[in-house]
Amino acid sequence: MLKKQKKLILTEAQQESMRRAGRVNAQLMDFLRPYVVEGTKTCQIDELVVQWTADHGHKAATLGYQNFPKSCCTSVNEVICHGIPDDYELKSGDIVNIDITTIVDGWHGDQSETFLIGKVSEEKRLVTQCAFDTMFMAIDALEPGCKVSTIGEVIVPEAQRRGFSVVREYVGHGLGKQFHLDPSIPHFPNRQARADRLYPGMCFTVEPMINAGSRYTRCDKKDGWTVRTKDGRPSAQFEHSVMMTENGPEILTLTENGPRRGHQFQPPEEASEESSKEA
Repeated sequence: MLKKQKKLILTEAQQESMRRAGRVNAQLMDFLRPYVVEGTKTCQIDELVVQWTADHGHKAATLGYQNFPKSCCTSVNEVICHGIPDDYELKSGDIVNIDITTIVDGWHGDQSETFLIGKVSEEKRLVTQCAFDTMFMAIDALEPGCKVSTIGEVIVPEAQRRGFSVVREYVGHGLGKQFHLDPSIPHFPNRQARADRLYPGMCFTVEPMINAGSRYTRCDKKDGWTVRTKDGRPSAQFEHSVMMTENGPEILTLTENGPRRGHQFQPPEEASEESSKEA
């Protein structure tokens, strides 16, 4: 049975509050960026989130949310999402998704980014590129009043064209005064997504999780949070908070120093050559 959509339309003042929450969250991501390197432990990234958030007078939404124990998620290699920061030390060849959500005066900014650590495999580079590209392709396809299914109708065929698959069990969501709101934002088209629409004044996340192998997942029974690919192959994700306006989608969580639309994740050798040319 289809669920009747709750139209969570924000006032102009509330939209400004969401813009501020998005900007703050993006600033936190840029603060973390230099530390997401070989040799850093994922628990140290969490400590940096705690420090920065407290210093700026905000709160991390994940800490204590449904008993989640940390202030961010760090998902390495085959971990799709909800990875719990611990003593794992990042090493060359890893990919790691950093997912942060900041509460700013009661409003939520939410985003994630996958980082390539040192020299990664071609498979990891390409699945990361696919997650990045399909996120922006889906956002660019949106327009006021469009169906939520527009997102999945863009992401699934593009991921499949590149030989990858799209996770179905974990999805995007509405966003505002609460962390998770209607509508659900699946990254594949289903009946509910074809019924729900995105109207001006609505905020939501677009956060495709792309697997190098099959789309199937498994959740760690010990911690109840860590979600891995069932086949053990790598997974990548990117996420932005988006607000629908009368003129189309507005991304609220763009960073100053992170990859922008059209960015190409280069093999380490090519990246080194580009750095040498710039120097």
